[in-house]
Amino acid sequence: MLCCPVAPHKLSPVQPALAKGGRYQNKLRLRSVRCGGLSDFIGGDLLKPDLGRWLEDVEKHKALAVYSPHEGGYEGRYLTRLRYQGYVFLDLSARGLGDPETTLTKIHPVCPPHLGRQPIARWYFPPEVDYRLNLLPPEAKGLVVWIIEAKVLSKAELQFLALLPSLRPKVRVIAECGNWRKFIWKPLNEIAGLSPAEELQASTQQA
Repeated sequence: MLCCPVAPHKLSPVQPALAKGGRYQNKLRLRSVRCGGLSDFIGGDLLKPDLGRWLEDVEKHKALAVYSPHEGGYEGRYLTRLRYQGYVFLDLSARGLGDPETTLTKIHPVCPPHLGRQPIARWYFPPEVDYRLNLLPPEAKGLVVWIIEAKVLSKAELQFLALLPSLRPKVRVIAECGNWRKFIWKPLNEIAGLSPAEELQASTQQA
């Protein structure tokens, strides 16, 4: 175990130390924090050669929930590696997405803001995923739907995102579901509480 020195810390006024003269004064003390290894000094994702495992898990699970550090920027390496593999990206924010099933796979209405003295309008947009799949270049490997702020989605919405690659085989889903000390990922079906039987049923319906 490594010992990381930390700057001296003053005692709280509610915990005074008794001096020789009978007066109370704050006493400096040196604290130490236990570190598990070198990854506590440097970002753990910078030490582990996990890009190969990242690509394998994307192809194996097809839908992943990722957790990145609060300062951001770490996910760029993993996004770039997928782009090198031939994937095209569709970046979406979970806030304002609406119903994921309707927005991504169905023709859906959108009502523009009403500013007064204007007729209430309703516009119809094509399904986001199907529209992008039709525009993929011939050499593209597939479409990656990268969703930020996915932590605001409900369990049912996360379950649909986990099933989306079964409904659209050329689609991969990456959902940013929270933050962690280093960049980690898990299968999205585990985070959404999706059973293997439900995944099999969805793939059977698509077939």
